Amino acid sequence: MRIRDWDPNLKVRLFAEAMMNITFWMFFPFLTIYFAVEFGKSKAGLLLVFSQVFSVIANLMGGYCADRFGRKRMMVLSSIGQGLSFLVFGLSVSPWLDAPWLGFIAFAVAGVFGSFYWPASQAMVADVVEEKHRSSVFAVFYTSINIAVVIGPILGSIFYVHYRFQLLVVAGILCILLGIILAKMTRETAPNRTFEVTEQTGKWYYFLQNQIKDYSLIIKDKAFLLFIIAGVLAGQTFMQLDLLIPVYIKDVMNSQSLFSFGHWSLSVKAEQAFGIVLAENGLLVALLTVFITKWMSNYSERNVFMLSSIFYAMAIFVFGQTHLVWGFILGMAIFTLGELVSAGLQQSFVSKLAPEHMRGQYFAAASLRFTISRTIAPLAIPLTVWIGYEWTFFSLALLALFSAGLYWVMFNTFERQRIH
Repeated sequence: MRIRDWDPNLKVRLFAEAMMNITFWMFFPFLTIYFAVEFGKSKAGLLLVFSQVFSVIANLMGGYCADRFGRKRMMVLSSIGQGLSFLVFGLSVSPWLDAPWLGFIAFAVAGVFGSFYWPASQAMVADVVEEKHRSSVFAVFYTSINIAVVIGPILGSIFYVHYRFQLLVVAGILCILLGIILAKMTRETAPNRTFEVTEQTGKWYYFLQNQIKDYSLIIKDKAFLLFIIAGVLAGQTFMQLDLLIPVYIKDVMNSQSLFSFGHWSLSVKAEQAFGIVLAENGLLVALLTVFITKWMSNYSERNVFMLSSIFYAMAIFVFGQTHLVWGFILGMAIFTLGELVSAGLQQSFVSKLAPEHMRGQYFAAASLRFTISRTIAPLAIPLTVWIGYEWTFFSLALLALFSAGLYWVMFNTFERQRIH
């Protein structure tokens, strides 16, 4: 499906979100290092876990609200809220104030608003795109994000160090502009719902009762529950891309020669090496996502999901065995392959499972793979203090292999459910 044939909502989102994502990735990959320096590795890891607990709750609420109050409304409110959070974060590192704790709180609040945005945005795609085209549309949005992952860290390595305050202010302004653009240029896509008015309406616990009731139905979907658990286990590897991996590279790598020709050589430091592997990931994803998604659609989803987890296990093991920049580049190539083979198919698989009137909640529950993973993953940082880097990376590889086994069980369950 060509972009020019897309629904106008998606065209507006594609270009507006791309602008915001580039700015976001100019500083986001460096924040783990910032918090580790300000608070120490152990405390930073635990604080990041704590901040993600709120994102998990917000993610579930975001899915419920997207179905009840509309995709557009939630995306507009989330964009503006995230923008205001970035402005406060910018204030915390401004020339007039040095307040790491305020910055951390603003970062956590921004994560909460991001969790509100995600399920509504994914449900909107499912609302306006036919099932046969969904995987390719999701793949294009995924590609757009990863173009930002290429451009952002390269620019960030220049601007983040010297213009951190200005960068966060620009990010905040762009998020607010995104909210205004969505409010002015998009329409609501959620299916109309009839609300039963009862004497309970308006009571503080009525909203929570409805939410728990709806999510309890999702949890009873055994295949979907296994999908989430397997995703959480696999997520312990790919979430380390901006958590453990930058800290590891900084700790184990000295200045190394990347290229050498006669008397001339190009040397890179740890921060530059991390920027290179992050840009490598984004570049490969930007170039290959659509192609590999089409290629993988010819194969069994069971095999594709399992293969993805196996590649993640191989990649994280390679990272733990090398101190060389070219070793990191090899590990990232394998890592990216694991990411690409299932990138478009996973969201399409969720849309198959979700009833039309509960798409927002299904996508919210599905993204628990990421929010729960992001909650647990920072524990890998203090774990390196307790058992060392090598055993930490080995443990992560085992979790990825276990997730491959769970995907096999999940598809067996899914096939039995379809028969009945």
